[in-house]
Formats: sequence, structure tokens, C-alpha cells
Amino acid sequence: MNEIKVTLPDGSQRTLPEGATIYDLAASIGTGLAKAAIAGKINGQPVDTFAKLSDGVKAEIITEKSPEALEIIRHSTSHLMAQAVKQLFPKAKVTIGPAIETGFYYDFDNENPFTPEDLEKIEAKMHDLAKANLKIERKELSSAEAIELFKGMGEDYKVELITDLGAETVSLYSQGDFVDLCRGPHLPSTSWCKAFKLTSIAGAYWRGDEKRAMLQRVYGTAFADKKELEAYLARIEEAKKRDHRKLGRELDLFSFSDEVGAGLVIWHPKGAMLRTILEDFERKEHLKRGYDIVLGPQILKTELWQRSGHYENYRENMYFTTVDEQGYGVKPMNCLAHMMIYKSSLRSYRDLPLRYFELGTVHRHERAGVLHGLLRVRGFTQDDAHILCTPEQLDAEIKGVLSFVSDVMGIFGFDYEMELSTRPEKSIGSDEAWELATNALLSALKDSGRPFEINEGDGAFYGPKIDIKLRDALDRRWQCATIQCDFTLPERFELTYVDADGEKKRPVMVHRVILGAIERFIGVLIEHFAGSFPTWLAPVQAVIVTVTDNQIPFAEAVFNQLRAAGVRVQKDIRNEKLGFKIREAQLQKVPYMLVIGDKEVESGMVTPRFRDGKNLDGMTPDQFISFIQNEVKSYR
Repeated sequence: MNEIKVTLPDGSQRTLPEGATIYDLAASIGTGLAKAAIAGKINGQPVDTFAKLSDGVKAEIITEKSPEALEIIRHSTSHLMAQAVKQLFPKAKVTIGPAIETGFYYDFDNENPFTPEDLEKIEAKMHDLAKANLKIERKELSSAEAIELFKGMGEDYKVELITDLGAETVSLYSQGDFVDLCRGPHLPSTSWCKAFKLTSIAGAYWRGDEKRAMLQRVYGTAFADKKELEAYLARIEEAKKRDHRKLGRELDLFSFSDEVGAGLVIWHPKGAMLRTILEDFERKEHLKRGYDIVLGPQILKTELWQRSGHYENYRENMYFTTVDEQGYGVKPMNCLAHMMIYKSSLRSYRDLPLRYFELGTVHRHERAGVLHGLLRVRGFTQDDAHILCTPEQLDAEIKGVLSFVSDVMGIFGFDYEMELSTRPEKSIGSDEAWELATNALLSALKDSGRPFEINEGDGAFYGPKIDIKLRDALDRRWQCATIQCDFTLPERFELTYVDADGEKKRPVMVHRVILGAIERFIGVLIEHFAGSFPTWLAPVQAVIVTVTDNQIPFAEAVFNQLRAAGVRVQKDIRNEKLGFKIREAQLQKVPYMLVIGDKEVESGMVTPRFRDGKNLDGMTPDQFISFIQNEVKSYR
């Protein structure tokens, strides 16, 4: 029998009989590894355990502990779910079921909507199928054969997918009576799917097209073992408690109304105060760093959006109107007005860099299906800035923004990750401009000393960008800050400066946000702090609570004194039981309650009580004001 040689990750080689598989390779290393193998890699590509090896390849065994394992487990579990659905609902048609960051989903075309009770039945059937230890097998067919197979099964969506692929052959995976179109790889058998949970049902258009069929998307998650699953589900329950939409209602911060329109936020007094605190903080931080505050109009002529490339590349996300027979675009970004400010005067190299900052309200057309509380809205305000500088100043300006991000995220207690997003397929500008911009961002990232990832093809249409994803208290990632380097729009708008040699030259523009959309950032803050904002950020810092009506005059005096000193204070002088009023203040997550009874009136003191129930020593109103002011300073 002929033999083949296979190279392992450590550089060692194994000699195996011709026709050996990934499983055979694992067995040659040890029985324990053979039992643990769920998949493998051949020359870096993930494959099934039954994939055959050839002479000279590099091979690797994937076990449940491998980085690639979770995606394979989740993808195989999505197939298990589809099999369960087909057995319980034979008329349901299957579409696609990928693994995603939080688990997996599968989209179904079913006559009747799935119910929570249906999810329980599907999950129970999945456990039955897992226990059956059905072997998962792969086979390749010609596209014509596969189309005939799926036509005979009545699976129209699979037929469409195969037709659109245009490939000569396709791969199918089967387990028991279930067959699916898939690239793989998959687990060796259904018994490896042992820790999963179906989590929710949602609607989804076929291929994301609103004109196509509305499907039912069943979400689930899966892990290698039950402990990981239980820990994840505990985090999900905590996330539900922290849901900013729920807390937004309970804390009376904001609301949405169908009468007003989807994706348009209505800020209530406490929510508007929270916004104001953030915006005032932003203005001070930008002024400290040499930014000029500017303000642009909400609508600009359509011709400007055509000139910038937004009309061609971003039109589907914009709103347009006509005034006096002139077309206008409602701004989705603030950069155009900032370039007009730059063009309003002749600029010298001595004037640069210019840093224009605007808390600019923009509007973008988001599909109704993706709107999600404050995290995805149609009207929002960005802490937007555009830096215009010479090419020689670019590196320092990018690093300055990275430092700004680091400082601000530290104040809010966020750690974060960074990635460089490169040129997308739909873009404007020359290859040279894109290369210069990408290299500038890459160089600054390398010098920052922080790790970063490359996100190929996800830049803005006019330039590459650094995306900063903060991590919250539940270790979730949120996209907030971005830094975009742009050589193209200054060219299109003929921006110039006079250099030291007297020649006109083109500036570079850096587009950047620090918090990003204020609405989104507030949503993240609510969930990060579970609504219990630090004192400096809390819309109400203290509430005065009286024991009886006898203390109302003193309570009013303390209230006025605190408010005059800038403390954000409310009073609860209702004729209610003290315990009820304290409990309500705790539910509103107010940092401090000042309980005033006869003793406090006699002593002229207040007794602060922290929201967690801890009592502080009595103090005078002036002492409490100093206490609050010092606590605020400690955060900032």
C-alpha cells in the first residue's frame, strides 16, 4: 500500500497509508485525540474528520478546545434544529442557517408563526435527535442533480441558492432523514450537539429584501459543554434586566411613539438632562484639545451630495425634499458643511491643523426591521469632528484622536478593541489616495502599542477607518468611536492651503467621532451601568425625602440650597410612608436620598443614604454639597 506524509503544526511529520483521513491522523497520534476530534484542517482550511489527506499537506486536528470549534458546533446545531423543525412541521421550508457571534439561527418559511410553545417542542426534538447519535455525512453532487433533489423535496429556497451559485458541483450534508446544502465542515455526529438552547423568534425577509417573503428566524446558541451554556444564559438574563429600552421606561428617560414615527427618540426631562450632561462634557473636552465648535444646516442642496459622492454611494440611506423647486438632501453626515467652512477663507499651512467640532443631528433611513431602541435610530446626534491638516501633520492628528478616545473611555470605565477597516467594493477615490490613507491609519495603530484587527472591505466609501469597539460590564462589544482618513473629499471640493513654498496644496481630512451617536452611547451607558449612573452622570443626584409633613419647610430650604449650588436634586414630600418613598427612589436609581425627620430639622442636618441602602453620617447641607462636588471631581 502506498504511503503519504503529513506535516503537523509543530513541524513534525506523520506517515500514513494512502486514503487516510483526519480521524486516522488523530488516531495515529493517540486514542484520546481520536475521541476528541470534531474536525480538522488541511492546509489551513477547516474540513470534516472523514476528509481524506494527500501527500505533502499540512494538517491539524480540531477539538472542542480549538478556536474554530465553537463555529462548527453552532453550525451543526443549526442543522440539528432544521431537522427537528422538518420532523415536527413537515410543510416548513428551510432556507439558510449560519453560525453567528452569539450562536446560530435558521430561517424557515412556515404557514403558521412559531410560538414559544413550538420552540420548547423543537428543542426537545433536538435533544432526541442528538441522543440518536446520527452520523453526519457529506457528499458532492452536480448542481443539476442537487436541484432535482431539492425540487423533489419541495425546497424551493435551496433550488434558488444552488441556481445562483452557478457552480458545477455542490456539497450536501445528511443526518438521518435530513439533507441540507452546505459547505461544512460539521461535527462527526449529532451526539456532539449536547449543550444548546433556543432563545427567540424573529421575522426576516428572504435575502434581506423587503419585496421577498417574510420568513421566521429561530435563534439559538450552543457551546461545547453545559457549564459554558449556563454561564452564557445567566449573562443573557442579566442583559435582559439591563435592557436600555426597559430601563428607559422605568427611569422615565425617553420614549418612542408610532404617532411620531419609527426610530425617532422623544427625550423626557431626565433623559434630556443626561444628554445635556454628556454634551456639556463633550464641549469642554473638545475645547481643551484645540477644537473649534461649528454648526451646519440640516439640509443641503442635492448637488452638493452629488459632488461628494453620497448621492451615488449612500442615497438609499438619505432623505430628500424639495424647496422652491430646488432639491435638498437631509444630512446623514456633517462633513459637507465643515468643508464649506474651510473653503470660506484662504488657508495657509500656518493655519493648520483646523479641527471643527459639531454635535450634529443627522438623519438616516434605517429599515424598520433593524431599528432597536436607542441603539439603531433614524435621527441621532453625533459628536462629529473633521480635522483638516497637512500630510505631514496627519500622523500626529490620528494619534491625538486615539489618545482622546483612550482618555474618554477611561472616564466612563470602558475597555475597548480596535480594528482597521479597508477599502470596500463600493468606493470613490484613486488607489493611491486609498493606499496613503490606509498606511497613515495603520502606522498610527502600530505606534499605539494596542492590539488591533484588520477588517477587510468594511471602510467608508470615501476612506479607510479605525473602528473602536468598547466592552461593557457584560463583556459585550459596541461600535462607537471611528477615525476615518480621507484624501478624496478634499480633492472633490478643491480644498487647498498655501504651503511654505507659496504653492497651493491639498489638505487631508480626518473624519472622527469619540462617543459616536449620543443616542447609541446613552443606550450603551444605561446597560453598562444597569441604570445606576455614577454621580457625575446621574440626571438626578439626590432626592430629599420627608418623614412627615412637619419637615416640609426645612426640606424646601435644603432643596433650594442644593439646587442653587448646582446639585441635581428632587424632593419627595408626598404624604406617603417613608419606606415606600425610599423604595421608589431606589427603583429610580438615584445615587443619594436625604432623609429628613424631626431630628434633622432640629439639628439642621441631613442623613444621606446611598442607593444600595448604606447610610452615611449626618452632615450639614453645605457639607453634603461639598461631598457631591468632590465625588464628581473624582470621576473627571
